[in-house]
Amino acid sequence: MPRVVVVSTGGTIAMRPDPDTGKLVPAVSGDELVEMLDWPDAPTLELDDFLHVPSFDVHGALALSLARRVVEHAVSGTPTVVTHGTDTMEETAYLVDLLLPDSAAAVVLTGAQRGAEQRDADGPRNLRDAITTASAPASRGRGALIAFAGEVHAAREARKVHTSALRAFASPGYGPIGHVDAGAVRYRRAPGRPDPLPDPDELAPVDLIRLHAGSDGRFVRTATETGARAIVLEGTGRGNANDAVVEAVREAVAAGVVVAVCSRCLEGRVEPVYGRGGGRDLAEAGALFAGDLAGPKAREIMAAVTDLEGFTYLRQDQKGVLLGIYEVNHKHWNIDGAPWDYGIELIQEDLDRLSNELEMAFNRYPVLQEVGIKNWVNGAFTFS
Repeated sequence: MPRVVVVSTGGTIAMRPDPDTGKLVPAVSGDELVEMLDWPDAPTLELDDFLHVPSFDVHGALALSLARRVVEHAVSGTPTVVTHGTDTMEETAYLVDLLLPDSAAAVVLTGAQRGAEQRDADGPRNLRDAITTASAPASRGRGALIAFAGEVHAAREARKVHTSALRAFASPGYGPIGHVDAGAVRYRRAPGRPDPLPDPDELAPVDLIRLHAGSDGRFVRTATETGARAIVLEGTGRGNANDAVVEAVREAVAAGVVVAVCSRCLEGRVEPVYGRGGGRDLAEAGALFAGDLAGPKAREIMAAVTDLEGFTYLRQDQKGVLLGIYEVNHKHWNIDGAPWDYGIELIQEDLDRLSNELEMAFNRYPVLQEVGIKNWVNGAFTFS
């Protein structure tokens, strides 16, 4: 088996009760985690004690530095395992996935639901499965993965679905891409893989707002007024809101803030269908629709691309089209299971003007050509 890097970040897998307060806190080093494996035939492990924090503290500059470190290990050709708290593991996994090229070695995140001091702790088994998964040649090119409770999930699809059960993660609407069984990883399918996004200088501030019956525009306006560069709305059902929220979205877009809509449902795609404050009205107000992408994942990609060169130029007047260009080109916001080609439908009156604006943008910002835009056909962008 190849050498494997284990990047330790903290989380429940590395926690014990504080003797004074009884609160679970990071207390176990990467070396101790490896010792707990009790695995005589383990591959050679290289430890990278990157940080020791609960995962709800992994965000912003810290999350980006972690993602860069993990990608650096993987691009060097070394399979990489990341021990991480479960609360925000899916967000870190997706950020790594966005930056990870197919040519890199496998990256697998794992953690635990029970602290390291418990006799039936699940951390050692999960870590062993993650190392097994990362070591397997078949794991290469599948993007960032999560190995947990014997299952292997793609980063884009994985969500934490239980607060305390050992089977903490699932991929609603998809299912796991594989399992670890009898000491080997066995895959059912390969997820669609993007080209990596450009490495951002920083993650832009993006707010995630979950809507409910009777929501109004206060949170959208507050996000706009306090410096959010983008907003993700978790709408009801197919991606709906109400008239009050639609008006606040219209104001946010006019102020240069990108707004994307996903669903608070666990499964299914959003689609701009309904009026009376529904998704069609949100689209006409300038919101983007995020397909079946979960809210935290939509927030991650918007944070990564909002401040890239060329994005602001189109965002100011074209309803965040460049965000759609990056996302669609990278095969995340797909339609009906067809990730390779997807058109972004725009309001008819904008089409001619937008075509001219895009031509000007291509000449001004070469980075747009690099993301793989092919042509403009019948009022829609097409990609490959």
